[in-house]
Amino acid sequence: MKIGLIGFGRAGKAVAEEILKDDKLTLEWVLKQSPENTGNYASHLLGYELDQGKIYAIQEVDHDSFFKTNLVDVLIDFSSPSSISSYFAAAKHGIRIVSAISNYEPEHHFKLKRLGKQTAILHAPNITLGINFLISMAKALQAIVPEADIEIVEEHFRGKKDVSGTALRIANKLGLDETKHVNSIRVGGIVGKHEIIFGLANQTIRLVHESIDRTSFGQGALFAAHWLKNKQCGLYTMEDALSINGNGENNVLYPSSAPHYTL
Repeated sequence: MKIGLIGFGRAGKAVAEEILKDDKLTLEWVLKQSPENTGNYASHLLGYELDQGKIYAIQEVDHDSFFKTNLVDVLIDFSSPSSISSYFAAAKHGIRIVSAISNYEPEHHFKLKRLGKQTAILHAPNITLGINFLISMAKALQAIVPEADIEIVEEHFRGKKDVSGTALRIANKLGLDETKHVNSIRVGGIVGKHEIIFGLANQTIRLVHESIDRTSFGQGALFAAHWLKNKQCGLYTMEDALSINGNGENNVLYPSSAPHYTL
């Protein structure tokens, strides 16, 4: 499978590493915001001898001609919301898209819906498999004990400025006011930790996911890319990819009517 990558920061490099380690995958190119290392191969920068992932500055390429002459099966994006402008040219040439951008604004989501009419696109603010299982379990537990108080705690490295997009997504999935129920901690070099606390009268239940290494982002991105490769046009989520039958329907992880227990 041929893969193109947008973004070559810490998470982007982790994705590139996972692609380069798999002999069934090819990293065709890398688009990045900075012109630094333009013309070099991402593989060389990561210590590999093979020539894969030639680097281009995204502002310096004509999107339509670039994607036409550099066709890939799937584009994986770990950059910033501004890269969404390149998606339309990619979709025009039949390229499927995995977007791992966590801080889209409403207008970006509107564009993703439009793109879903042209190609298959999967958007996951946090693409690790574990965090999506966490959300699934939280939704199931909330359905069982809807009277529980719920708080979300997100911990990240000291330099992260924004509130975690994943934490906001969790709040949205659980129908919580994100301004009241999301608590942020910034210390040291924490890659990413999310905790959902269910408070009941006589006990507390905590669901926790922690990314130990950014390799988890690469593994999740490739899982999504493999799943998306043969999908029809549409806007998908990791919940769809992790559902029992693969299309987001009749998923036992998301009970539409769960028994109500008082714990």
